[in-house]
Amino acid sequence: MTSRIATYFQFQRFGTSMKREIIAGLTTFLTMAYIIIVNPAILENAGIPRGPSTTATIIAAVFGTVLMAFFANRPFAIAPYMSENAFIAFVVVKVMGYSWQTALAAVFFAGVIFTLLTLFKVRSWLAESIPLSLKCAFATGIGLFLTFIGLNETGIVVLGVPGAPVKLGDLSHPSVLLAVFGLLFTVVLISRKVLGSMMIGIVVTTIASIILKVTPLPQSFVSMPPDITPILFKLDFAGALTPGFFPIILTIFIMAFLDTVGTLLGLSMRADLLDENGNLPEIEKPMLADALATVAAPLLGTTTTGAYIESAAGIEEGGRTGFTALVTALFFLLALFFAPLFTIVPAHAYGIALIVIGSYMISPLAKIDFDDFTELIPAFLTVVLMIFTYNIGVGMTAGFIAYPLMKGATGRIREMKGGMWVLALLSLSYFLFGAK
Repeated sequence: MTSRIATYFQFQRFGTSMKREIIAGLTTFLTMAYIIIVNPAILENAGIPRGPSTTATIIAAVFGTVLMAFFANRPFAIAPYMSENAFIAFVVVKVMGYSWQTALAAVFFAGVIFTLLTLFKVRSWLAESIPLSLKCAFATGIGLFLTFIGLNETGIVVLGVPGAPVKLGDLSHPSVLLAVFGLLFTVVLISRKVLGSMMIGIVVTTIASIILKVTPLPQSFVSMPPDITPILFKLDFAGALTPGFFPIILTIFIMAFLDTVGTLLGLSMRADLLDENGNLPEIEKPMLADALATVAAPLLGTTTTGAYIESAAGIEEGGRTGFTALVTALFFLLALFFAPLFTIVPAHAYGIALIVIGSYMISPLAKIDFDDFTELIPAFLTVVLMIFTYNIGVGMTAGFIAYPLMKGATGRIREMKGGMWVLALLSLSYFLFGAK
């Protein structure tokens, strides 16, 4: 059985093992299990009941991640995106006044467009048009973005005041002290090349937090999944097909498209899955898995899904194949019945892994030609705007717009590939319709 799994997922080709892949899959799950709680909480603001939404979130993650495992054989987990759910809840429903059923229909249409573009290889053509400097910037920006999230989640860095937006957190607070301990402990394990360092760090910090009564034990460890039928197949297609709703479909499409492309390329670069030309071989497969998951998600009752940047945690633990994704999916499936247990991991524990990831993902910067400002400036804007706007999409679109501007201004427009013009136009549309 083990040998069949190793052969199917090509462990030898990717230089990995079952033990390493299992640890990687669990680590990815632990760093993103928070969505089981957070996604339904956000969508509740749109009127989607929290119980059924929890079940929909988990099933959508399982469906997309299993697709990624078996069809694409990549170590990327798929789950509902955190930025798109907020856009649906707070902008489309609360501000614009549409129903959540109509909003989910828009997500469905965006998923259908994704699928068609993937099948006709338009998405892969666009991805391969992106220059190496921007691909390096995506990887670095995503890493530092995760680090910033981790610092904020652990309380080591907190919001400041006007003029000084962030500041050092309260280092005397028990949760912050536990985060600092966990971070140092994890770094030592990594330095000593202990397999599963980040997973061990998360678990040890969680146990210490429970022992010190910073994190309470749940009232129960097992629970039946809430009934999903109140939100299952409740899409309002007629409402989403009105002319005035088209800009919303376009916005959802652009936001998800750019997030997915940047995440897939950034994670693939870190996992050393790109070829000598800086492209991801058979990129249509992970893109199709992502597209089909986005079609299924609104039918289940949740928002746009896509490859999760927290997959970087599993990649850093050595995950290189779809078996990592399969293990992550299996833990999500268990979470249908053990949600209280899995969601006990506090932010100051899983945030540790997010902080560490940034140190791994800054290395692609070395591949950028720092003497060529037409390459450096778009990459620089991509990285800093990802972090300082707290929005991956803003950083990517800024890079896509700056790149042709820099090439054109210096008379080097012929260095641009055709797909970059399409990405630049999509990026302009993003700022017109979707940048929040």
